[in-house]
Amino acid sequence: MASKDLQRVKRLGRYLRKDRKSLFLIVFILVPVAFAGAVQPLLVGQAISVLRGEPTFLWLAELSKSAAVRLLVGILFVSVILRLCLQGFQSFNIQAVGQRLTARIRQDLFSHAMALSLRFHDRMPVGKLLTRLTSDVDALSEVFGSGAVGVLADLVTLLVIAITMVLIEWRLGLLLLVTQVPVTLAVLWLQRRYRKANYRVREELSQLNADFQENLQGLEVVQMFRREHLNGLRFDQTGSQYRRAVNGTIFYDSSISAFIEWVSLAAVAFVLALGGWMVTSGVMGLGTLTTFVLYSQRLFDPLRQLAERFTQIQGGLTAVERIGELLEQPLEIVDKSNFNSLFEDQSRSSSRPLGELIFEDVSFAYRPDEPILTDLNIRIAAGEHIALVGPTGSGKTTLIRLLCRLYEPQQGRILLDGRDIRDIPIKELRNQLGVVLQDTFLFSGNVADNLRLDSSIDDDRLKTICHDLGLDPLLNRLPNGLETALRERGGNLSSGERQLLSVARVAIRNPTVLVMDEATAFMDPSTEATLQRDLDRLLKRRTALVIAHRLVTVENADRILVLRGGRLVEEGTHQELLRQGGLYCQLAELQEKGLATL
Repeated sequence: MASKDLQRVKRLGRYLRKDRKSLFLIVFILVPVAFAGAVQPLLVGQAISVLRGEPTFLWLAELSKSAAVRLLVGILFVSVILRLCLQGFQSFNIQAVGQRLTARIRQDLFSHAMALSLRFHDRMPVGKLLTRLTSDVDALSEVFGSGAVGVLADLVTLLVIAITMVLIEWRLGLLLLVTQVPVTLAVLWLQRRYRKANYRVREELSQLNADFQENLQGLEVVQMFRREHLNGLRFDQTGSQYRRAVNGTIFYDSSISAFIEWVSLAAVAFVLALGGWMVTSGVMGLGTLTTFVLYSQRLFDPLRQLAERFTQIQGGLTAVERIGELLEQPLEIVDKSNFNSLFEDQSRSSSRPLGELIFEDVSFAYRPDEPILTDLNIRIAAGEHIALVGPTGSGKTTLIRLLCRLYEPQQGRILLDGRDIRDIPIKELRNQLGVVLQDTFLFSGNVADNLRLDSSIDDDRLKTICHDLGLDPLLNRLPNGLETALRERGGNLSSGERQLLSVARVAIRNPTVLVMDEATAFMDPSTEATLQRDLDRLLKRRTALVIAHRLVTVENADRILVLRGGRLVEEGTHQELLRQGGLYCQLAELQEKGLATL
């Protein structure tokens, strides 16, 4: 376990390279802070010795009592001020470096999570992912801010105090140091159990966030089907499991604190008993005994703080483990580094028309036992308008996901203008594809930002495109037109209005291939008719791949492909497929009777 923890900590070392100077300064200040703290009990003890007329140091014996006491008080005051100033400076820099560290880690986590394929996100609940981006990273910040450097500071303080005690009175000094051995062993034993309990806390917190996220996203369904009470009971069970896990960490944490407190009190009592006997026997002065009583208290303070910080560190190591698990997730969808073959493919395809698509022996399954597409072969000529129809689960949407490289096929390949899409840089591929999904997602911000996304188009050009697409009635209804602020997921727009904007932001990019997944499903007939005229203009000289469930949408397509069970079972024009009397004809007849959709 220790070696794994060390590897995880080393992995985070690269995030601290930019702060090497600050870290060096922080570590350098540890020594004067430790000495300033260690000298204070010695000064108090010497003041008592001076008042009793038995100073230990010769340079104090040469001064009068009042002068010696004033000098000791002055040195004590300077040491206190110096220690406070250095600790304040050190604490500020530790927190600043810790925040920069967590900011870099959180940015890498976000970037990595955004680059992971949909296959990973399908099995990872959003709430659990959010916990790693927020709570786990915050725990790591606490470890660095008050844990790692604090442990080093406590160790330096322990070392300075131990050396000072042994130099003043080696018998009492060794006696106090021996008491540290069983305390340290007991603390380590309890810390190992705390670590396991803390990992469970993190897992239960992830589940708690996942349940909360799911209920918020499905709030409409929860309320309509009166699931508030049932979902509340389930959430209460998750909360109870989280509470029990937290209670486990509280037990071990409090056990450590209580154990150290009792041992420290016993050590002070033992020092008083043995030291008192040594004072009455004339072996040791009262000032020295006072110094040791103060040292015995201070000796356990760093150990107590070490125990508390080790608790934070254990929580932080758990967070590092969970963060590492996310960062170690392999990226399935990546650009190939073989640019030579890419340039060869480009030269070979330079004479081809733009927009040709070929699906060659494509097979895909989300799970090994449930194939979605099987040996699919489709050729779509450049500029051809293709409609995909078929029963639910036939693989239509999956085909689009594979084309956009949101998933990779287990077998076969997809060619765009003669180039395997896996050889095309992802940015270039997705610039050539314009995708309009049935479920439109809008970001918070204004309308213009949602239309531009990554495009740098100016305001005048944006207004012209919106006018050409017939968006003027919609923009006129909005209070501030293109500058109208949108709520989360475009909550202040209707479903049809959101789809209208999704079509517009695709048109702005002027794609080579237009992919539409029931893009007009939520539009009223008037809006759909207006948009259809603009879509006809948008589709000119472009390859179009349309998933549709209504005859009016597919009957004008150049070719209709009928899928069933992940296989291409029919293809042809609307009239040709009707004459064949196959699956398409059956679906069309059912739709005319209002019994089914394509």
